[in-house]
Amino acid sequence: MPWNDEYWDKEEVLPQKELEELQFKRLKSAIRRAYDHVEFYRRRLKEANIDPDDIKKPDDIAKIPFTKREHFAQNYPFGLFAVPKERIVRIHTSSGTSGKPKVVGYTAKDIETWANMVARCLYMVGVRPGDVFQNMSNYAFFTGGLGFHYAAERIGAVTIPAGVGNTERQIQYMVDFGTTAVHATPSYAMHVKEVVEEMGVADKLKLRIGCFGAEPWSENTRKRLEDAFGIKAYDSYGLSEMNGPGVAFECKEQHGLHIWADHYFIEVVDPKTGEPVGEGEKGELVLTALTKEAMPILRYRTGDITIIENEKCACGRTHPRLMRILGRSDDMLIVRGINVFPSQIEHVLMQIPEVGDNFQIVLTRKEELDEITVRVEVRDEIFTGELRDLKELQQKIQRALQRELLLRTNVELVEKGSIERSMGKAKRVIDLRSI
Repeated sequence: MPWNDEYWDKEEVLPQKELEELQFKRLKSAIRRAYDHVEFYRRRLKEANIDPDDIKKPDDIAKIPFTKREHFAQNYPFGLFAVPKERIVRIHTSSGTSGKPKVVGYTAKDIETWANMVARCLYMVGVRPGDVFQNMSNYAFFTGGLGFHYAAERIGAVTIPAGVGNTERQIQYMVDFGTTAVHATPSYAMHVKEVVEEMGVADKLKLRIGCFGAEPWSENTRKRLEDAFGIKAYDSYGLSEMNGPGVAFECKEQHGLHIWADHYFIEVVDPKTGEPVGEGEKGELVLTALTKEAMPILRYRTGDITIIENEKCACGRTHPRLMRILGRSDDMLIVRGINVFPSQIEHVLMQIPEVGDNFQIVLTRKEELDEITVRVEVRDEIFTGELRDLKELQQKIQRALQRELLLRTNVELVEKGSIERSMGKAKRVIDLRSI
């Protein structure tokens, strides 16, 4: 039976005290499960002189050591599983830090829980039975494909497993099938936008909803997508280590992503010290999986930089919200001692009308001094104008970037199509400083 109002998850609007009690109950259970069934966690907790029964209040979780990405490589492939391999029904992987991928296992119950979590997200933004949901995401080991596919089917939407690439054909399907909702990375969605404009079929689309995630993107990119497709564009957040997509999602208010506190224990810490930051302060997101059977991961340092908002949302949901992901701690660029996130550059560029939909950051080193060059595609009509206009635009972009970054940047204007398009996550940075 499809997801409908009868299945509306009451845990989304639980009173704060009840939600916190449920979260802590599940936290204690997850810690005990990890301790009893995962040798890695049992050894780590014993080394820290911690017993699961020592966790008597939520703040006690700080006693437990962090799980980091390198621990997946050290326990490759199945060392973090809490169930026998015979109970694993699916494996996904994501990139690792030492050449080995991070292996994530799922029991049948995990798959059901995950599908319901993503369905909760899609239902929240208006996907309903009868919608045509086109999933323009990789269906291989990447979790975005099957994660959204199962959820859309769970709701009862007509689900198109389009995958990535073959963009003109994708767009023709959108026209022919009457696609009303899509899922993609924002960078691929921007490429689809370009091709839709070239094909001249924007008026034939019936899109209402766009779900975009797997990489940071800015409010100005959202506006471009919404204006081009006539949709509401929603931010999606997830990571394979915590199931995949569905960890957090925007509601119709579009002011932060509700992160499901009934499935995750949430912390925000200083990326350098690992100490908790104050309420409303920027830091690295740390998650503990509360309902995963196969892999109850404890205090995982995601590397994602964000801010948590605990005030009740205008939509009525009581779950806390992540403010838009600013970037990953390891994606942060340090240029002449200044911290720079690619998303900051995107935010600046996407509000300049003459700028196209693609850009690239090139880092070089000259006489021990870091140089940052932003290659910017501009609209076709700009290159047919006066050279003086190009120079003025270049200076305009340089000034805007300097105001945002507090850093002098070189700007190179290039024609549309000069920068390679991505079918998945965009490759925004080319770092040549070590060459």
